[in-house]
Amino acid sequence: MPVSLQLLTQFPLLHPLPREALEPLSAQMSLRSFARRAMVMSKDTPTQELGFLVDGRLQGVDFTVDGRSVGLYFVDPGDYFGELSVVDGQSGSEFVVAAARSTVAFLDAAAARELIAMNPDLARAVMARLAQRVRAVMAQRMLLSLTNPFQRLSVQLLQLSHKNSAGVTTVDPVPTHQELAIMINASRETVTRAFQLLFLNKILVREGNTLTLVRSDNLKDIAEGRVEPPKA
Repeated sequence: MPVSLQLLTQFPLLHPLPREALEPLSAQMSLRSFARRAMVMSKDTPTQELGFLVDGRLQGVDFTVDGRSVGLYFVDPGDYFGELSVVDGQSGSEFVVAAARSTVAFLDAAAARELIAMNPDLARAVMARLAQRVRAVMAQRMLLSLTNPFQRLSVQLLQLSHKNSAGVTTVDPVPTHQELAIMINASRETVTRAFQLLFLNKILVREGNTLTLVRSDNLKDIAEGRVEPPKA
């Protein structure tokens, strides 16, 4: 299914492009739908594309040598993925799976490389994203070096959080316990127990799909090992 010109305006990466550049781009892109947990992009296939998430949510994951899955990052609507393969022409460094039913617009890697080469603003944005990915991977490696899973969860929640328009620190949308578990190398049951204690001690409050860090300073103290995690 082709991609409409109106849909392309939803992607921040493409905002610098004039209409005359967007029109041929819409004809080059295609829309695909994915069920929850479906493979969206595999690092085991040579096909290279730049993906733009229209709706739903995706997660970048990989696997350890003993077969355990490790969550790396999330992709939310309006964001893009697959840029590493587009830049260097090699296979992806991780798998991308659908964390929810999702619709993705794809652009062939060759067309994406030409688009980036011809538009300096896009090139700068992609370079900034690659630098962000490197920093995120380094931060995740530091997180996984922590021995206490409660501490790892606290660090992960702080990394995922942001201040909303009212100045309140939230995680929105909040990942599932299973998604968080594979990000911090812990069991889902461990994550669930930790959340129960964080809710019980009024450190976190959940409303719908939004997690509010009511006492973010206390969560930071746990993350940095200055205080012990709460106990039942």
